[in-house]
Amino acid sequence: MNVGVCYAEVDRQLWMRLEVPDQSTVAETIRLSGVLKLYPEINLDHQKVGIFGKIAKLDTLVQEGDRVEIYRPITVDPQTVQRRVR
Repeated sequence: MNVGVCYAEVDRQLWMRLEVPDQSTVAETIRLSGVLKLYPEINLDHQKVGIFGKIAKLDTLVQEGDRVEIYRPITVDPQTVQRRVR
C-alpha cells in the first residue's frame, strides 16, 4: 500500500512516499520510512502524530494514500504570539 510520511523542522521539510504492508499502523509506517534515523530528535512517546491533519494514535491502521504526519512540540503559547503581532 502506498502512503506518505512528512515531518517539518523550522527550516526544512521531509516528505516521502513509501510502500508499506497492508494492516500497517502509524508507528510501523513511521519506522519503515526511516525518518527516525534521519531525525533522531523525534520522540514518538512525546510528540503527536496524525493523518491528514487529524491527530491519530500510533496503533491506528493506515489506508492507501494516507499522509502520516509527525508534529513538532509547541514551544510558544499561540495566544502570546497573537498579542505580539498586533
